[in-house]
Amino acid sequence: MTSQVRGAQLARLLGQWHALPGRRRSPDYAALAAAVRGLLADGRLPLGVRLPAERELAEALRISRTTVTAAYRQLRETGHLASRRGAGSWTMLPGTHRVASTGLWTPQDDRDMIDLGVAALAAPAQLLPAARAATEDLPRYLCGAGYHPTGIIELREAIARSYTERGLPTSPEQIMVTSGTQHALDLVLRLALAPGGSVLVESPTYPNALAALAARRARITTHGLAADGGGWDADLLLASLRQSRPKVAYLIPDFQNPTGHLMPAELRERVVGAAHAAGTDLVIDESFVDLPLDGTPLPPPVAAFDRHSRVISIGGMSKPYWGGLRIGWVRASAPQVQRLAAARVGVDMASPVLDQLVAVHLLADAPAIVADRRAQLATQRDALLDALAQRLPDWRVTVPRGGVTLWVELDGPISSALARAAEEVGVRLAPGPRFGLDGTLERFLRLPFTLPADDLAEAVGRLAAVRYDLDRAGRPAWREATVIA
Repeated sequence: MTSQVRGAQLARLLGQWHALPGRRRSPDYAALAAAVRGLLADGRLPLGVRLPAERELAEALRISRTTVTAAYRQLRETGHLASRRGAGSWTMLPGTHRVASTGLWTPQDDRDMIDLGVAALAAPAQLLPAARAATEDLPRYLCGAGYHPTGIIELREAIARSYTERGLPTSPEQIMVTSGTQHALDLVLRLALAPGGSVLVESPTYPNALAALAARRARITTHGLAADGGGWDADLLLASLRQSRPKVAYLIPDFQNPTGHLMPAELRERVVGAAHAAGTDLVIDESFVDLPLDGTPLPPPVAAFDRHSRVISIGGMSKPYWGGLRIGWVRASAPQVQRLAAARVGVDMASPVLDQLVAVHLLADAPAIVADRRAQLATQRDALLDALAQRLPDWRVTVPRGGVTLWVELDGPISSALARAAEEVGVRLAPGPRFGLDGTLERFLRLPFTLPADDLAEAVGRLAAVRYDLDRAGRPAWREATVIA
C-alpha cells in the first residue's frame, strides 16, 4: 500500500522553502521544486510516497495552484516525480542516481565526494588478521546447520564479559547477537512496541532510529536537548516520562548522536526509576560507549540501576571497529532474549557465523584497537575544531568528550540549503532536520570527525566558500545526498 503525505504535513516539512533573503530570487515554482528535492535528498521524504494533490498543497502553502502545477511539472522533468492522471503523483528515483544501503539517494559519479554524512571509521588494521583467524575457526561449525538465533556462544561470552568489566554483571544468556545495532533496535521494537504505540525520543536523535519508529507507526514525543551544557534537562525529561507515560523511551546516554553529550550517573538512576513508575521500557543505545576522549570517565551503564527488567541495552561494532562488520547485540533479561530470538526467526534466522568469529577475535584485541581509535578520533576532532575556528568562526560548537561527531550551531537557519549547495562543491552533509521531526533544527549541522585531518580541513574550506556565497549565488543545480549513519 502506497503511503501518502498530506498537504499540511508537506508544508511543515518544507518550512521556509522560498529563496533565502539576498539571493537572486528564482521563480516560486522553481524554489518549491528545489525544496521538495531537498527533502528527498536527506531522506525526510522517501521514495514512492504520494504527494498531495495540487489544490491541497496550494491551500496548505497559501500559494496559487498554478505555482504547484509548475513545480510538479519541473519535478517530473528532472525525474523526481511520476504522475498518472486521476491517480496522483509519486516521488521516484532519477535515472542518474542509485539507492544506497539506507534507502537514501546517491549520484552514480560520487567517488570524489568528501562524505560527512557517514559518522563511521574505516576498518582497523587488525581486521584482516582477525578474518584469517576466523576462517581457521570456522570448520568446527560446519557440521551443523549454522543457525544460531541468539549468536554463537564464544561471541555472547565475550560481549557479556565486556558488560561485566563495566560493572554490570552479565551472563551469555542475557545476550543476543544481531546483524548490527539497527537490526537490534528493530527487533526490540517488534517485541516492545505495538503499531501506533507511544515513544519518547531525544531531539535531536539518530535518524535511522526515527525511521525504525516510523515503520512501527509510533506516536513520537520528544525531549529537547540543549546544544551546549549538559544536554538533558533532568526535570523536563523525568516529567515527560511521568506525564506522557510512553510505552518505550529510546535514549542515547553515552556520547549522544549527534550532540556528543554524556548523561551523568545521577540522571541515569532517576530515569530508570521514573521509567519503572511510568511502565516505560527503556531502550538504551550504547553505540559510542567505547569512544570516550581526553580520558573522560564513564558513568555506570543505565542497566546497572535496573531492578525490574525495564532496560534493554543495544550496541554493536560499527563505530569502534567497522561498519562493514554487521555485528550488533541486545543485552536484556534472559527471558526477554528468548522472546527476541523467537521473534527473530521470522525475520532473518541468525547472524552469519563467520562474521561472528571475526568479531570474537577483534574483541579479544579490543584494548589495543579501541586505544588506537580514541587517539585517532581525538586528533581528527581537534583538526576539525581548528578548521572551523579559522574558517567559520561564527559557527558555535561545544567540544564533545567522546563519540565521533560535532553538533554545530550555524549562523542562521540554513542547514538544508547549505547541504544542497555543498553537494555541488564535493562535500556531502547531514543537515540538522534529518535528526528531528517536521523540518526543525535548521540552525544545526552534524559534522563527524571520522575522516583524515586533511580531508576535514579541505571540507571546511569548501563549506566556508559555499557559506559566504550562499546569499548571493544563483539557483544551484540540485543533486541528491546519500547515506547518513
